[in-house]
Amino acid sequence: MLRLLFEKKGNAVWISHLDLMRLFQRAFQRAGLPLTHTQGFNPRPSVSIALPLSVGVESCCELLDFDLDGERVPYEQIRDRLNAQLVPGVHVLEVYAEGARKLKFLTCLDCAVTLEYDRGVPAGAKEQILELFGRESVPVEKKSKSAGIQEQNIIPMIHGLEIGQPDPQTLVLKARVCCQNPALNPMQLHAAIVRHLPELAPDFAKCARLEIYDNEGNIFR
Repeated sequence: MLRLLFEKKGNAVWISHLDLMRLFQRAFQRAGLPLTHTQGFNPRPSVSIALPLSVGVESCCELLDFDLDGERVPYEQIRDRLNAQLVPGVHVLEVYAEGARKLKFLTCLDCAVTLEYDRGVPAGAKEQILELFGRESVPVEKKSKSAGIQEQNIIPMIHGLEIGQPDPQTLVLKARVCCQNPALNPMQLHAAIVRHLPELAPDFAKCARLEIYDNEGNIFR
């Protein structure tokens, strides 16, 4: 298997995970890079994305594993040929050699949650939000297909958080959170503020993934 690093930005953030998978499969086909297929009654292209992104979230650190059929193609050519077929906002940054690290060692990610206030950031907002995430328990509703809606304490899944104010209307929460076993959707930070500090609910919120790490805190590739 090979691995590539790609980013998803701009209007491409509104592409769903399933559509993104189809986009890559077609890009490989149009680029003349045939994928191998799984065995069995329903063969599927050998391509998978490590951590599916929620719609509306941008990222500069997405990983996709794939396997090519036929002769070996230089990694730079794979990158360039795919980029020529992908849509604006989805861009392959690098292709990695075979023997990439197993995804089970991927444990944390850095994220930025941007909170925008049309009338300006409320007085004391930064301090109140820091106090909120300094508590031992901050329950937030989590939806899943199997269990439905459940209460989840997100504090154990936050390994660090800081807040900046780049302008009078904006707060930016930068945090390192668990991304596997268990996983915390960074937008749950926004959900926690809306639930527990409703007076500080922003007029608009967006999220971005910044980097991913292994269980020892090293950048994961």
